[in-house]
Amino acid sequence: MKKNSTPAWLTTFLLRVAGGIQYKKLVKASKNPKEASEQTLRAILEYGKDTEFGRAHRFDYILSAANGDELYKRYQEQIAPSDYEDYRALIDRHKNGEANVLVPGKPVMYATTSGTTKEPKWIPITDVYLKTVYGKMTKVWLYNYIINRPKAFYGKLVTIVGKDIEGYAPDGTVAGSVSGVTRRDAPSFVKELYAVPGSVYGIKDYNARYYTIMRLGIETDATIFITANPSTLVEVQKNVDKYYDMYCDDIEKGTLSKEFDIPADIRKDVEAQLEPNPARANELRELKRKYGQVLPKHYWPHMQILNTWKCGNTKVYLDKIEGYFPASCLHQEFGYFSSECRFGIVMDDTNYSTLFPHYHFYEFMAEEDVDKLSDPEALKSVKFYQLHELEQGKRYCPFVTTFAGLYRYNMNDLVEVGTPYFNTPRVFMIQKVNGIVTMTGEKLHERQFIEAVKNASAESKLDVKFFVGFADMSVSAYHFYYEFADANVSQAQCDEFTKLVDKYLREQNVEYVAKRDSFRVHDPIGHMLVENSFEKYKAACIAEGARDGQFKMNLLMQDDKRHEKFKKLVK
Repeated sequence: MKKNSTPAWLTTFLLRVAGGIQYKKLVKASKNPKEASEQTLRAILEYGKDTEFGRAHRFDYILSAANGDELYKRYQEQIAPSDYEDYRALIDRHKNGEANVLVPGKPVMYATTSGTTKEPKWIPITDVYLKTVYGKMTKVWLYNYIINRPKAFYGKLVTIVGKDIEGYAPDGTVAGSVSGVTRRDAPSFVKELYAVPGSVYGIKDYNARYYTIMRLGIETDATIFITANPSTLVEVQKNVDKYYDMYCDDIEKGTLSKEFDIPADIRKDVEAQLEPNPARANELRELKRKYGQVLPKHYWPHMQILNTWKCGNTKVYLDKIEGYFPASCLHQEFGYFSSECRFGIVMDDTNYSTLFPHYHFYEFMAEEDVDKLSDPEALKSVKFYQLHELEQGKRYCPFVTTFAGLYRYNMNDLVEVGTPYFNTPRVFMIQKVNGIVTMTGEKLHERQFIEAVKNASAESKLDVKFFVGFADMSVSAYHFYYEFADANVSQAQCDEFTKLVDKYLREQNVEYVAKRDSFRVHDPIGHMLVENSFEKYKAACIAEGARDGQFKMNLLMQDDKRHEKFKKLVK
């Protein structure tokens, strides 16, 4: 492994300077969130006023408001709450080469992620957004590492991210992973610290990818480990347990095992940085003799920062990695981060994200109003709260307006408000809402599940009278329950039907494919229900106090109590 040309003290100094400047701007904005929010909304509308979208929605009229209250009133009047499907046609025009449609000029890249339909979402990212939120605020993120752990950058960084380039729009604009782009655009003196070259994230076989990442990472004295999903850590450690001796052999010889399917160009890129390291190989072998199962706290004893999500549904995975890392290591929440926007970053060990009132305009819907999202008429009467109006301890669904063409965009999340950062409320992501279920980032939508069952039924010629699905975090898998019209359907036929459902889910949801292929979501499990299963479930709920006239249920859920009821209805 090649040595760094920039000494650790200098890297730390440079990050303190670069991040410190942006940190002061964040602090200033956080002291007066109402004022910062008004300035940001004006700046975003000014940026987009000459686009087709800006003219159609009278941005000039909104901007002529004399004060912040009137500005927001006009903004609400002119633009309704939105989701991706409201923008798809406009974004498609950008993808095909048109300029000044949704954003000034054209996006410089797109972030791809799953949507509620079969077609994935292509989230536009503008040059302004890339340079500010993914540029300046990343500097604050790295600066924050040093504030919490002064020697964070005294060793190597092991990161597990997506590819910075995953494809191209019809006009040639890059589509890629935001996390990959953030990694790619880090300062050069930070890139020196990467234990893994970016090309490795292009290895399609996840077993080979995990092997390559850890063969490189375990050779180093790593001090920072970054991966959004803690479920990835579980899979990585399984790879370590399985191939530990092979790592040692490769490290000793300065090689990369030929047993894995690694494209020739990526293999060449990796091998260019390898050198025989028998001393480290012997250290690792000694660790195995001493401990049996070798964990990160053994092979990375100087680890300073572990950065993963700790929000939403991740507790099951966090429990599985408890005790893996050194006690002195700070396990910091990754922060509220999605393909649509980098909503905020965590600055301490509280798990609550500090927001960016100088780069985003935020709005929030109270938890009790979330059910009205699917009713356009009811939605008109819902109160939307601005950032400075949030109450600590309450939960809300956030909407965001950005410099990347998203206006009053529904994040489909439920967040809880914590203590403020100066005077700006901080938030913690609780779960997805509005028919979306996710265990480890797959964001599976109820309508995708319904469509998959419908297609499986058509292909198999098995009629389904009723069906329901549940996410099971304990095994990282979905349980699918079916009441077939033919009472003689066998469990073997049910299992084959479930494979078809899985196939069609893969066709509809790119995130589901990634999580299935990387072993973070396991094979779905099929169950056969007794006759009249829905009626029996409903009767049980009403017996417990549910109101018959208002009874309703989702067909895809993460709800242990409801799941238990259906377990009792299996043949």
